[in-house]
Amino acid sequence: MARVRYFAAAAERAGRSEEVRSENSLGALRDALSREHPGLAAILPKCAVLVDGARAADSSEIGPDVTVDILPPFAGG
Repeated sequence: MARVRYFAAAAERAGRSEEVRSENSLGALRDALSREHPGLAAILPKCAVLVDGARAADSSEIGPDVTVDILPPFAGG
């Protein structure tokens, strides 16, 4: 199963810092997270989503031993 880690505002909105998921693609994962964590749904489209440290398309398959990081946009300069 994929390990999903949430950072900053994404963690606040998901109500946790990480969880384990069984979805097979990044698109399916995004859909499931939006349904299960309504607060996260509002910012998820703006978040950077990394699979094992690299950006991935929603059509990308995710395997059982990957780490998915969800990072909201950061302000500052």
